[in-house]
Amino acid sequence: MPVELPADLRRKLEELREQHEDLGRRLEDPAVLADHREVARLASKRKALSSVVEGLVAFDAAAGERTEYRAAIEADDDSELIALAREELPALERRLAELAASIQSELVSADDRSVGSVILEIRAGVGGDEAGLWAGDLLEMYRRYAADRGWRFETISVSGGDAGGVKAAVVQVVGDGVWSDLGFEGGTHQVKRVPATETQGRVHTSTATVAVLAEPEAVEIKLDPDEVKESITTAQGPGGQNVNKVATAVHLIHEPTGIEVRMQETKSQTQNRERAWTLLRARLFERQKAERDAARSATRNSMIGRGGRAEKIRTYRAKENIAVDHRIGESVNLGALLGGGLQPLVDSLRREETARRLAAL
Repeated sequence: MPVELPADLRRKLEELREQHEDLGRRLEDPAVLADHREVARLASKRKALSSVVEGLVAFDAAAGERTEYRAAIEADDDSELIALAREELPALERRLAELAASIQSELVSADDRSVGSVILEIRAGVGGDEAGLWAGDLLEMYRRYAADRGWRFETISVSGGDAGGVKAAVVQVVGDGVWSDLGFEGGTHQVKRVPATETQGRVHTSTATVAVLAEPEAVEIKLDPDEVKESITTAQGPGGQNVNKVATAVHLIHEPTGIEVRMQETKSQTQNRERAWTLLRARLFERQKAERDAARSATRNSMIGRGGRAEKIRTYRAKENIAVDHRIGESVNLGALLGGGLQPLVDSLRREETARRLAAL
């Protein structure tokens, strides 16, 4: 049976092609070119659509060839051309089927690839001091992974653990594909190992939680500044003699939801305010997204493991030197993973999610 793109799929693809062309025009606007951040944002969104648009162009070209071959057969006035057409048509139909499958695969992940900035929150869970050390190991794992991918990895806030590591850390990660890859990391990460402070050689179980928040654009989130209570205070905790004297810490409360953000990482009130608002927007966006998802049917398309921190997504077993991802039942080398080698596991998770989304189309 001849391969065709369903009408609703074709309409969606044409919309994406128009978006792709519009982004290209905007990237040629001198006013846009003067803003490097806007250029990076638009370029990332356009790149996310490129594979879908290129697939559509290739499909249409192949479909055009098929039309020409069929016309030659129907004309019935050139025996050599007819023979060539009948010989080429089966291969052309296979090519069209492959392109159609590839287009759909790219389509279901295009929105994820278009998000070029995320907020990564890591918090020590159960396990005392060892949980703080484990949270620190995860933070370093993501830093190395980001470096390998060429992403920007910027610390927004960090609270050190009593015995090392971190109690909590918030970082911003920016670059192509950050959400489509790091989005799988949300949940509880459990480690089973012998702590450095353990004298009896007993294996302890500790956890750390990870939340990955897609950083929204201003147009994507409903945030009324009048609903946010902002106060400026002195920083809290250990530090130099000015820590508790200079008012640089920014405390935000979104009154309708009760979401609070406190930022005191830098000595600059302006920088702390900018970081606080960035984190508030990300947390509010995640809250609004969760509410929208809850209103949808149980079969909604949500990526594997992008949910509550209570979900145990992975166990890291030091004795066997393996990490097991419970969502797909796949094991990988622990040393390589902690060294930043997440990509093989991420690729497996993406393949599984893509297949699930295609099945739901």
